[in-house]
Amino acid sequence: MDTGLSTRDRAIINAYQGGFPVVADPFDAAAEALRERGAEAGFDEIADIDADELLDRIAQLDDDGTLSRFGPLVNADEIGGTATLVAIHAPEDRYDEVVEAINDFDEVAHNYAREHPHLNVWFVVSVADADRVDDVLAEIEAETGQEPYNLPKLQEFRVSAHFPVEGPLEGDGIDLTDVGAGAEFDADSAAAAGEADASEDDGLSVAELDLVAAVQDGLPLTRTPYADVAAELGQPAEWVRETLARFEATGKIRRIGVVPNHYALGYSENGMTVWDVPSEDVTAVGETVAALPYVTHCYERPRHEGVWPYNLFAMTHGRSEAESEARIEAVRETIADLTEVRQWDTLFSTEILKKTGINVAERAAADADGDEESAQTARSE
Repeated sequence: MDTGLSTRDRAIINAYQGGFPVVADPFDAAAEALRERGAEAGFDEIADIDADELLDRIAQLDDDGTLSRFGPLVNADEIGGTATLVAIHAPEDRYDEVVEAINDFDEVAHNYAREHPHLNVWFVVSVADADRVDDVLAEIEAETGQEPYNLPKLQEFRVSAHFPVEGPLEGDGIDLTDVGAGAEFDADSAAAAGEADASEDDGLSVAELDLVAAVQDGLPLTRTPYADVAAELGQPAEWVRETLARFEATGKIRRIGVVPNHYALGYSENGMTVWDVPSEDVTAVGETVAALPYVTHCYERPRHEGVWPYNLFAMTHGRSEAESEARIEAVRETIADLTEVRQWDTLFSTEILKKTGINVAERAAADADGDEESAQTARSE
């Protein structure tokens, strides 16, 4: 794979997909870790990189589209509300009309065209209140005249989206687990900064949701990104760093780092493989398939009788048709070694129809409304 990237850029992409320091000057700490790792591995091209050059290179990679963004990957299921995958049929003679109607919903965060004779449009619905999913799907059905099939996640086996490029640190990146907010202050710093704890149901406070909304599309590309976010929100910089570090540790944020545009890196084959395996075997099969290094997402989802017989989803990405086919065959062989493969298919992505972040602002507004309603009830009592 030749993406036209320099050795230094390849090292940066490989190094920071897995994490980035949550400290006052993260680029200084990250550059130091990269220099040390480069020297250990004998890569002279990265053994002298400094913080300013690291920032410049990441900014350039972001600007030219090699990166989708630099910042956190938010786990939508862990920040309150819910997100679910939905499939629908868009008839050929009404295809654009159906897609436009779906995309007009603010609750639709992602929408992809996929190769399937019936369910050819796949989108994500993200809402603050899980009870709203059925209402949104009913509205979509009324607008499109097509029945949507809800495919919520029943079990998550893997969410990785790691796309290495050939070059330094391709296999292991850099371990930055000991370079973070924990080294600067203790877990009580949020309370010391005057921030209320999260609610008893482990939901996020309005301030925390405001923070997620501020960073979900990326961090500022400056030497002090966390302080810049803090200034935007009117919060102490220490609170922002501690909160993001805590969210990473508890799974509300999957990781902070560079998020590659996999198409720009040559991963052009995006295949959603779907499998009908015995229900009693789906956990063992899912865990085994998820361990394959080229499987980026793996879930159990429900079947829909007469329409959708598959209960295991595994996303693979390849840099050529041949590589993609080989990886899919390896998944099939892995499953066949464990249980019966009754039916399976691969739905390749043919077009991105919509791609936006989850509507965190809506969730924050919902929580704020809930806080106000609770306060009014208390006053009336």
